[in-house]
Amino acid sequence: MATVRLVSYNIRSMRDDRAALVRVVRRLRPDILCVQEAPRFLFWRRRRIWLARRAALVPVVLKRAAGLQLYAGPRATNANGRHRLLSPVPGLHRRGLALGLFEIRGVRLLAASVHLDLATEPRRRHAEEVADELDRVRAETGAPVVVAGDINEQPGGPAWDLLAGRFQDAGATAPYGLPETYSAANPSRRIDGVFADEGIEVLRCGVPDDPDLLADYPAATDHRPVLAELRL
Repeated sequence: MATVRLVSYNIRSMRDDRAALVRVVRRLRPDILCVQEAPRFLFWRRRRIWLARRAALVPVVLKRAAGLQLYAGPRATNANGRHRLLSPVPGLHRRGLALGLFEIRGVRLLAASVHLDLATEPRRRHAEEVADELDRVRAETGAPVVVAGDINEQPGGPAWDLLAGRFQDAGATAPYGLPETYSAANPSRRIDGVFADEGIEVLRCGVPDDPDLLADYPAATDHRPVLAELRL
């Protein structure tokens, strides 16, 4: 058995206080970090690697499109990574899926980072595409799956409920800390989540409420991170 610390975090292209962002990530000590809104314009690769070096992480699948990034912590080894674009929607930002196969203390885990659309119909359609792709890769590898990200809607919405119907909503299964993830300064909505296969034991999931973290959240980015502790 292995316990995995997985963090989902929308970092708003690192446009805010980078020192605060690094402090948050280092305090969370992720084995796997699933990032949304990673830098994707000027010097995007350099900025993503900068965060990895400052936070003692290793970047996985450096792809510019869709602004998604995975990082491996010191305990995690990445065996395989891939990036897939979801179906295009005219006039809207292209969405995608970043997926990595990790090994932690001899146990394998598929982890995916997603950032769904602001529009309801594309968001629901892309959630189904993500779930179908993860079913396919799970069958291919035999590894359990966790998908984490900025869903852009709360529980009860069609995309959230589709994912919660195919996976465990980790924040509802084992609540921990604070539930609301947006905004970082005045949190009122839970729009970021972690969804895990039924075979994974969710020990706890939520926004850590350590005072030092709470002090840094508003400066680091406009979302709060979600930490899930999982037992495989």
